[in-house]
Amino acid sequence: MLTAAGVVTLIIMIIGILGNLLTLGALIRHPKLRTVAAAFIASLCISDLMFCILALPFSASQFFHGDWVHGETLCKMVPLLRYASVGVSLLSIGSISVNRYILIAWPHLYQSVYTKFKVVMYISVIWLFSYGLQIPTLLGKWGTFGKDSKLGTCSINPDENGHSSKTALFVIGFALPCIVIVVCYVKIYMVVRKSHQKMQQHTSMGNKYKRSEMKITKMVLVIFICFIVCYLPITLVKIFDNDVNHAPLHVLGYLLIYSSSCVNPLVYVTMNKQYRVAYRDTLKCKYNSNLDSQQTQPEPSKSHMAISFLKNTAQAPIKV
Repeated sequence: MLTAAGVVTLIIMIIGILGNLLTLGALIRHPKLRTVAAAFIASLCISDLMFCILALPFSASQFFHGDWVHGETLCKMVPLLRYASVGVSLLSIGSISVNRYILIAWPHLYQSVYTKFKVVMYISVIWLFSYGLQIPTLLGKWGTFGKDSKLGTCSINPDENGHSSKTALFVIGFALPCIVIVVCYVKIYMVVRKSHQKMQQHTSMGNKYKRSEMKITKMVLVIFICFIVCYLPITLVKIFDNDVNHAPLHVLGYLLIYSSSCVNPLVYVTMNKQYRVAYRDTLKCKYNSNLDSQQTQPEPSKSHMAISFLKNTAQAPIKV
């Protein structure tokens, strides 16, 4: 089982590195993709890329050896990087959801909420908070980073007072982003539905409306299901099997979290037509394409934003 887990981890690492590098390359080579949402996507990709390069090789080695063999210092730094990277990823995903909601529901506030300076500040807060949250544990004040003798992994162990941040990090890290994602996309769906109902009073868009509404529903389901599948299992295992009576469930939970680093480019980027074009041109080493000639016009109202959202992004979780 451990050998199979190690092989899967290496596959996830390779796919994650290639996928996130391709996404960053597309953002660099195609200026039209550099929107506010793309800034959060870039933050997400950088975090996942760091996770794949700096953490997953040690995780794979740990599976192959059945134990940690890289010394005490790395046994503290690798779990710190792992927990912080997961935090950045989750907060970035939540921030993308908030960005989409404000764009659709409050377009008149969008420009003032998402200035260049504020976007940089938002992303900086995400990184500082995610890594800063690990400092107490690094100092031994809220659990300690070290080897977990039950699993043979490097993780967060209770400190001398019996305190540990592990359960709190999993609960907060899963529950809060989950609530934000669900609330934001339910609100988006409601705005889009209401706008279409108004449009139906003046136009005959019955069948097209139903198809668009179904696409929005599927979009929300894809986002939520991927989030649940990647993060819920390890959250439940850490809460209800703290004594590691079922080690295979812990291994499966870790693999699902690892897989989120390569699933994100697929779910949040590649389902978007513009990014597919950008990916193709990046792989062909093209700097100029039809994508770069597209013009993006700001929409003045909720109804126009909702209709634009349906036409351009019903096919993907994120419109960029």
